[in-house]
Amino acid sequence: MKITEVVAALIWENDKFMICQRPAYKARGLLWEFVGGKVERGETKTQALIRECREELGIFLSVGDVFMDVVHEYPDLTVHLTLFNASVAEGVPQKLEHNDIRWITAGEIPDYAFCPADEEILKRIIAVCQ
Repeated sequence: MKITEVVAALIWENDKFMICQRPAYKARGLLWEFVGGKVERGETKTQALIRECREELGIFLSVGDVFMDVVHEYPDLTVHLTLFNASVAEGVPQKLEHNDIRWITAGEIPDYAFCPADEEILKRIIAVCQ
C-alpha cells in the first residue's frame, strides 16, 4: 500500500499543548489529533504544515524541529506522520475545520480518545513531561 505523507504540529503554550477534534463526517470522526494534514505534491513538510494550520485554524505557524515521526497502518491508508514542534506566530486558533480545539497537559491525555497513529507520540509526550 502507498504511504501518505502527513505532517502535524505539537503547539505548546506554557505547560499545555493543542489538540483538535476531527469533524464527525471524516474518517476517524470525533477522535482527537494534532493539527495538520497531507503533504501536497511540490510542498516541503514545513510548507504543508504552515498551509494546513492556516486553512484549519486561521493561524500562522512558526515551525521548529521534528519532535517525532511514526508510520501507522489504518485499514484505509498507511501514513508516515511527522510531528513538528511549533508555536503560533500570528493569530488566534479558530475552529475552521475541527469540531473542537483544546489545550491540555500531558496528564490529561488519558481523558481523550486520540487517533491510533498518535498513540506512540502521546507516550513520548508523557515521558518527556515527567
